[in-house]
Amino acid sequence: MPGLNRNQMAWRAAQDIADGTVVNLGIGIPVLASDHLPAGRDVFFQSENGVIGVGPAAAPSDADTDLVDAGSRTITLRSGATIVDSTASFAMIRGGHIDVTILGAFEVASNGDFANWDSRIPDKGPLVGGAMDLAVGAREVWAIMEHNTRAGAPRLLERCALPLTAVRCVRRVFTDIAVVDVTDAGFVVRELLAEISVEQLRARTGAPFTLAADFRPLVVPPLAA
Repeated sequence: MPGLNRNQMAWRAAQDIADGTVVNLGIGIPVLASDHLPAGRDVFFQSENGVIGVGPAAAPSDADTDLVDAGSRTITLRSGATIVDSTASFAMIRGGHIDVTILGAFEVASNGDFANWDSRIPDKGPLVGGAMDLAVGAREVWAIMEHNTRAGAPRLLERCALPLTAVRCVRRVFTDIAVVDVTDAGFVVRELLAEISVEQLRARTGAPFTLAADFRPLVVPPLAA
């Protein structure tokens, strides 16, 4: 059953970014969030390679190959942006100056543990980047991932099976079919695609969940993948 594409997932996450915050975006789907920030919202996107003030992706005709984000995507800069070295960038991360980090994930557990660096897939070696620092340094951690693996296995679990990136830190998860909060009482589903029933969601999720008091349909605009 089709779910949201990558840009739609990033769009949905961008809608929850508060005005006036400093937000780090991980490689993959998270970096797309800077393209979908609602108009008029004043946010500084920080990239761990040393860019503070990432704007939308650069158009091919304007791309500067020396100006890239952590995922090597050519980017623009917003007004007031600055470039720092890696030491200053990680001092910002480890010093607790990031309000929210949005990271890709392989698995998220109902207690907030998550795994995103070793999928244990043959020929895809572990990739340790800055996620461990971000997960413990940012004030809030959000995750974006497909709700299920290509084989259909759940990625929202009671306990992660893959090596952990950090423990008890994820607070919100955006998947291709739902928006889920991680609370002290476990997963709380806030939004769900109208095409998916709660029973189908339960079958595709590897841990118990409850529905939020304001549970509502997950609605996003049509966007190219």
